[in-house]
Order: sequence, then C-alpha cells, then structure tokens
Amino acid sequence: MVLPENVDVMKSKLFRAIGLMSGTSIDGIDAALVETDGLGHVRPLAFMPYSYDHAFRVKLRQLFGRKETANNSEATAIERELTELHVEIVRKFMEQINGKVGPIDVIGFHGQTIWHQPKDGVTIQIGDGAMLAKATGIPVVNDFRSADVKAGGQGAPLVPLYHRALAADLPKPVAILNVGGVSNVTWIGGDSDKDILAFDVGPGNAPLDDWVLHHTGQAFDEYGVLAASGRIHFDIIDKIMTDPFFAKKPPKSLDRGTFKNLIPEGFSAADGAATLTKLIAYGVANSIKFMPQKPLRMYVAGGGRLNNTLMRCMTDLLDMPVHSVDDLGWSGDGLEAEAFAYLAVRSCLGLPLSMPGTTGVPEPVTGGRIHKP
Repeated sequence: MVLPENVDVMKSKLFRAIGLMSGTSIDGIDAALVETDGLGHVRPLAFMPYSYDHAFRVKLRQLFGRKETANNSEATAIERELTELHVEIVRKFMEQINGKVGPIDVIGFHGQTIWHQPKDGVTIQIGDGAMLAKATGIPVVNDFRSADVKAGGQGAPLVPLYHRALAADLPKPVAILNVGGVSNVTWIGGDSDKDILAFDVGPGNAPLDDWVLHHTGQAFDEYGVLAASGRIHFDIIDKIMTDPFFAKKPPKSLDRGTFKNLIPEGFSAADGAATLTKLIAYGVANSIKFMPQKPLRMYVAGGGRLNNTLMRCMTDLLDMPVHSVDDLGWSGDGLEAEAFAYLAVRSCLGLPLSMPGTTGVPEPVTGGRIHKP
C-alpha cells in the first residue's frame, strides 16, 4: 500500500470509523462506531447488532470450506446478499447515530471468512467492498487478511493491536481471550511490539453451536444451561487434545471447520454440549504454556463470555481470575467490530495491521484494500 502524501497530518487526525464484523459463529453482523487516530487513542461511540435469519445462515454454511468461489454463480449470489445486508445495517446504524457524531470517514468491512488455510497461502473473505462503498457513499476497507498471508503470516488473529490500545492502562501481563467460532488469545506484557503475542488456541463456539443446532434445533447453548446438565466425556477430550495443533508453538490459526464432528453420534445432546464446552476451556488452558509469563488476569470477549458453564470451566482450569471484558467497561459483543473500524483507519494510514508476535509474519505489515465511493 502506498502511504498518503499527507500521512503525518493524517496521523494527528481523529477519524470516525464504522467497523462491520460477521464472525465464524455466523449469528449476524455487528456494527460499531469508533473515534480513533489509528494509534493509542480509541473511543468506542456506538454499537448495534443485527441477527441473520435462519435461511441466510443456512446459505452461508453451504460456502464454508469451499475454496473455489470465483465464477461460481451460487457463491456470487450469496456474496451479493451478504453485502446488501451490510448496506442495510450501515443505513440503520447511521439512522441510530444521526446527530450524535459528525461525518463518517471510513468503514472497515471484514466480510465472511469461508476458507482459511494460511499454510497454503489462502484466506478468503466474501463481501463486495466496492459495492458497499458505492451504496453508502463512504470509503470502505476490506480484505484485511490477504497481505499478511501473502507475506508469510497466519492472517489471524488481527484484533490484538486493538486489544493493546484498549488495555494500555491495565496491569500487565494480561490476556484478552475471544471465544467466537474459534478461540484466540492476546497476551500483552508491556507497551513495546515485542511485548505482544497472539494466536488461535483451539475450537470456540463453532463445534458447540453446530452440535446444539443439530440435536436441539437451537442456535446455541444459551448461558451454558444444556452443558451444565450433561456429563463430560474426558476420554474424548483427551483424544482431541493429542491433535498436533495443541502442541504447536505460535504463530498458529484455525479455520472454522478445522475441528468438527468431534462427538460421536449416539451421545445425548447434553453430554455432547458438556464435553465440547469443557474442550474449549482445555484449549484455553493449554495456551498458557506458550505465554512468556502467566497473565495476572484473563478477560473474555465474544459470545463465550455469556456461557456461564464455560466461564466456570475456565476459572477452574486456569487458576487465575477470569472476567468478562464487560467488567472493564468494554463492549463484549462489539469488540471485534470496533477492532475492524480501528484497523480500517490504520490501513488508510499505511500502519501495520499485524506483526511477528500476532500472526508470525516476518515483519510488521499493513493490509486491506481501499474502495472509494
């Protein structure tokens, strides 16, 4: 990316950016508004969630694990519908914040990850950035991960630099865990670029949600009630934990479908949910051995923080305080959307979106594609 000629002036500017996130849990789109300079100043201003209906979730699921989407009429139609939904939420969000802030400078549009295999040099997020920019009249940044993967990084996780900005005043070392479809953690030991480490730690809600949907028809295990009523099958967990992924040192990342069909058919819905919930906690506990120092505390974002059974499992296994990021006054639901607003500004400024400690890329690298209206 070529830096703007007036980049020094731009770095002193406070941008108002919207971030749009559709995660691997495929529950919907989160929209967040952030004021930031792309550096240490971050001020979340507004948040709005939008839930997908069941029919669209089914369509998205059909694309997962399908690398070949170019010139595929079905994939093109779903990508267009996805983009149209993002246009709709931007318009609704703008109505919600109307009069509260000034003009919006940029939109960070993550899109929907349908294939992520960095070892093969491939990461695919669908979503038409040019269409979104034209429809909203606001510059759009999308395709955040490709430059990192092309440079030899994992392309994930990308939220850690936003975690670091938010956690500037927290006692260190501290860990920020996101439990979405996949679980990933950011370890922050200090203020320098050498004091940050981030990586995917194991499955998150994806296999649990899939199990619950298949066996109960519900989209997820609300508050972990189903898991709390089941019996944990530790033999299955022990077997899964022998997967080479858990022994591999960071950097490392997962595709949503890397861990699937983990529980044999014939298990009760409750036993499967209990076992998969405990597995998430085991993956998190396993991650501690890769951190330079044990964190003083762990703060949890994403849907997993609302699963009371999971939070108890992690507290028992980690032997450290485990809290929701909401306890810090952060938005546990909006954090990733906020992060892509922040990263969109950094992309416009030509600043790094990732670095060796966060994705394993050889040197800090920027990324994203900018689309003008």
